[in-house]
Amino acid sequence: MSNQDETQPEETPTTRLRRELPAEVPAAAPQADASEEAAESALTGRQRLVKGLWPPRVTRAQLIVAVLLFGLGFGLAVQVASNSDSSNALRGARQEDLVRILDELDDRSQRLEDEKQGLEKQRQELENSSDQAEEARKQTVEKEKQLGILAGTVAAQGPGITVTIEDTKGTVEADMLLDAIQELRAAGAEAIQVNGVRVVAGTYLTDSGESVSVDGNKINAPYRFKVIGKPQDLEPALNIPGGVVQTLEKEQATVTVERSTKIVVDALRAAEQPDYARSSSQ
Repeated sequence: MSNQDETQPEETPTTRLRRELPAEVPAAAPQADASEEAAESALTGRQRLVKGLWPPRVTRAQLIVAVLLFGLGFGLAVQVASNSDSSNALRGARQEDLVRILDELDDRSQRLEDEKQGLEKQRQELENSSDQAEEARKQTVEKEKQLGILAGTVAAQGPGITVTIEDTKGTVEADMLLDAIQELRAAGAEAIQVNGVRVVAGTYLTDSGESVSVDGNKINAPYRFKVIGKPQDLEPALNIPGGVVQTLEKEQATVTVERSTKIVVDALRAAEQPDYARSSSQ
């Protein structure tokens, strides 16, 4: 025993202190991470799904969609319940009640059909009335234009002839020009203009010295007639034997007739209100 004690080294105070202190504790963080990873790997697929869904993370858009879906489902449920109630009511009704309900439905269908036909008839009448009114308006406008041409209040254009009378001797008188106007009217002239003066139903011609006056408007030679009508009828009417052309040529006047596909009569007369005549239509 004495030999063993002699071989052991002498224990110093520092060595004694190290021996008495506990061993150093390792860091806790690595152990915690390792435990969490172990717990995570131990979870099943269902547990992971539940953990991902709860607690829920609801966005505003998802909340709105959920509310709409809830409302839609509620409405469908109410509709189904209503239809179910109606079906149950009909199933429990007596035969007489079912017959009465069918009769009421038939009567209602017939009333609706009659109302539909009445409305369809009214629509057709309105369309026909509108078409008739439009046609009447068009006819009125066309008639107004025709009367305006005859009255000289509107300009006119169309095929016709141009008659030029040269009077170098001053022998042409008003009655000769009036005969020319009458022949042209008889041949179908629809509009006549003489030296810028419109000829109408009440036109009159008078001698004024060495010239002629038309409705009080003095005109001088050469006398130029613009006439709208069928050229094939107007020109022969002036050239008949003993007619206007031969009469004027006897007075040493020169007459020239030219056909044209477009004659413009643009001299206008002011619309006159009759003093005594009134329309007899009511």
